[in-house]
Amino acid sequence: MEETKQGSRRSSLLVRNILGSLFIKGWSAIVVLLLVPVTLHCLGEYANGVWLTISSLLLWIDNMDIGLGNGLRNRLAAYIAHDERERARCLISSTFAMLLCIMIPTMLVLLALIYWGDTYSFLNVDKQIVSNLDTILMVTVMFVCSSFVFKLIGNFYMGLQLPAVSNLLVCLGQTLALIGTYIVYLSGSHSLLHIALVNTASPLLVYLVAYPITFSYKYKELRPSIHLVRMNEAKSVMSMGIKFFIMQISSIILFMTSNILISKLFSPAMVTPYQITYRYFSLMLVLFTVICMPFWNATTDAYERKDMNWIRQASKRLNLMTLCIFTGMVLMVVFSNYVYDFWIGEGTVIDIKMSIAMACYIFILIVSMRYSYFINGIGKLRIQLIFTTSAAIIFIPLAYITALITHDIIWFIAVMSLVNLPGLIANYIQFGKLVNGKASGIWLK
Repeated sequence: MEETKQGSRRSSLLVRNILGSLFIKGWSAIVVLLLVPVTLHCLGEYANGVWLTISSLLLWIDNMDIGLGNGLRNRLAAYIAHDERERARCLISSTFAMLLCIMIPTMLVLLALIYWGDTYSFLNVDKQIVSNLDTILMVTVMFVCSSFVFKLIGNFYMGLQLPAVSNLLVCLGQTLALIGTYIVYLSGSHSLLHIALVNTASPLLVYLVAYPITFSYKYKELRPSIHLVRMNEAKSVMSMGIKFFIMQISSIILFMTSNILISKLFSPAMVTPYQITYRYFSLMLVLFTVICMPFWNATTDAYERKDMNWIRQASKRLNLMTLCIFTGMVLMVVFSNYVYDFWIGEGTVIDIKMSIAMACYIFILIVSMRYSYFINGIGKLRIQLIFTTSAAIIFIPLAYITALITHDIIWFIAVMSLVNLPGLIANYIQFGKLVNGKASGIWLK
């Protein structure tokens, strides 16, 4: 009876967070769509491609937390499920302390590399078009590193099964960035430095405001303190976090280095049409992420309470959603050229083959995610670790060889799809074994 009541409460919280996140992410998607044309018109195709490439590099910094954020959300959900509030507070304090220790040396090393390195050659940027690249990189690195510690607030809310709040914080940062970008555009400065500033300072401002609201008002009993930093809690979150970290880095290599590779193998100008198609079709990825995200820590809660039946029922609901997503993506391909003309204008021409290739790539990610979010919640990460790392290792050389042979960006996107297929198959097999109690050996690690 208690298990049924807890399952109903978990499902109710899940539905509220999905609905809230759908609204928030809907606005967030509109913001991202509005950012693309205004940034493109403000900077031009070449400088916009440079900014997109820089943004990809900044994501490396954003994921340098050694997986501590995801480790925190899993451990926190487990502690809350067992009503261990004091351990939860020690966990939060220890994780914040570790992130601070990572952020300071990371920032100093990156600033030194920018100062003494040849950034123009590394990014294949024309100095006559972008004259202050080093300044732009230094400023953005400092702002992103400053956001590094405080973004853990989002993982804190996820651990409490409140991903809608985490999504709200991200959305507010994007909204501020959009407002700032329009101010830059209307001012007539059209400066890449100003665009970089508003896009990196906005999230930091949101987190600085959210911190005292969260820990001095809403959840005072979980407020971090330097006196509660514990090495044993740090080790526990590190052991799980390091697995998430390796998968994060592998994902960045797979998904985010594409801008850099396209810039070097083709041209910075080619980054723009690639990113337009990616952002268009990734709307479905965002939608599915909104739906899947609450399942992650709800699964942790269910698994800790031995409620496997709830996990099976939740999985069946996602099967129907995946079918709806597929139908939606087919329609997106059919109407893609009309959408591009309305959204971007007729200045940037995008081949229908690029749209089809990108749709296939995004759908592979969605199906893989449909299983991996449940597996992440259960915490059995070894199989994902192996396949994600293997894909990252072969991606860059395979993409490089394919680009040299074909000189066609469509085949470049096809390589991105190909390296993700084995991981999708492995996720499907492992999930089936876990929920049916048949997992053993490496499938249970």
